[in-house]
Amino acid sequence: MTKIAVIGLGYVGLPLSLQFARSGVEVLGLDIDPSKVESLNAGKSYIQHIQDGEIAEALSRRSFKASQDFSLIEALEAVIICVPTPLNKNREPDISYILKTGEKIAPHLRSGILVVLESTTYPGTTDEDLRNVLEKGSGLKAGSDFHLAFSPEREDPGNPSSHVGLIPKVVGGYTPACLERAVKLYGMAVKTIIPVSSCRVAEATKLLENIFRSVNIALVNELKVIYAAMGIDIWEVIEAAKTKPFGFMPFYPGPGLGGHCIPIDPFYLAWKAREYGKPTRFIELAGEINTAMPEYVVNRAAEALNSRKKSINGSRVLLVGLAYKPNVDDMRESPTFILMDLFKARGADVQYYDPHIPVVKPTREHAQWTGTKSVEWKKDVISKYDLVLISTAHKDVDYKRLADWADCIVDTRNVMAGIPSFAGKIHKA
Repeated sequence: MTKIAVIGLGYVGLPLSLQFARSGVEVLGLDIDPSKVESLNAGKSYIQHIQDGEIAEALSRRSFKASQDFSLIEALEAVIICVPTPLNKNREPDISYILKTGEKIAPHLRSGILVVLESTTYPGTTDEDLRNVLEKGSGLKAGSDFHLAFSPEREDPGNPSSHVGLIPKVVGGYTPACLERAVKLYGMAVKTIIPVSSCRVAEATKLLENIFRSVNIALVNELKVIYAAMGIDIWEVIEAAKTKPFGFMPFYPGPGLGGHCIPIDPFYLAWKAREYGKPTRFIELAGEINTAMPEYVVNRAAEALNSRKKSINGSRVLLVGLAYKPNVDDMRESPTFILMDLFKARGADVQYYDPHIPVVKPTREHAQWTGTKSVEWKKDVISKYDLVLISTAHKDVDYKRLADWADCIVDTRNVMAGIPSFAGKIHKA
């Protein structure tokens, strides 16, 4: 039986581990967080869309176990790295998690092993930065003593029709032999493999996918502001435009960008491009527009409160939805945090409701909200807020009931469309 390790058991690493385990591969899940290791070995999931039964099944077949012991890599055939790649406080790439992981595994590499990086990053990370760390710590040479590859993750949390084994997998190798090994490995668990000529092409592919989304979301966000000034509903415009059967793809505005990809990945390429003296005007402009959306939304909220002869200062504000996208418990880079900060800075008493996130867990950038609890979904609770702002469009929120309970609603996701508005209480932003 093929034996591999997956390092980083988060929203990418855990689903990938379970997919390999279902495919007959023996998987060692490695993570530095002891609580994750303990939970998984007890058959318990800490990610909402992954069921306990999936983990228990893998454990019962002995095709998966979790550990913090990186020395166990010595007996394995491949290592897949799925660790975070955030931005630092200056919005520059932080690949320290990749490099530290490389340092931890390097002493345990043996001849013939395959190392694959899945973490989103700039072109050159795998064949320069990670390779140097692995070679220095192991005394082995990539391409001759061990194999090295990059394969970008393509997870879509919360999408019931998205399955790891059915999402085409792009794979790039440091050498043709490295590519062959990586293609063979992923072919055991994924139906369609897309081989490319190098690690850098694979790294660039992931960036293109998310920069494409960032730029197009920025476009509709900018149009939202322009059309609102003209008294035109951007949502109605998009619905009409998407009836065109060719040459158009709908994107939707929102209160800002969230998640581990779109708010971060474009800056990885913009930073790397500066090394080559090349400007990234589209990317940087899109970033500016999307970053400005929370401030725009708060200003629209101020207008909504003004219509009730109230100000943000001293008002009670409830944000509906803390997750960065619908129907998940993933709050990484959620724009709701930015909105909460902005409302609080203007003197509001801010709370949130999210059926998927009962309490705010520690985050890298929003520690001040750690431990904050979701309010109860009850009429006597919701009706006490001066303003309710919908920031995430969860399906299991009863918006008709919200319209009955709340006096003033700001809708950034168009979920109130079709619900009767009483005395103009629903405002779009």
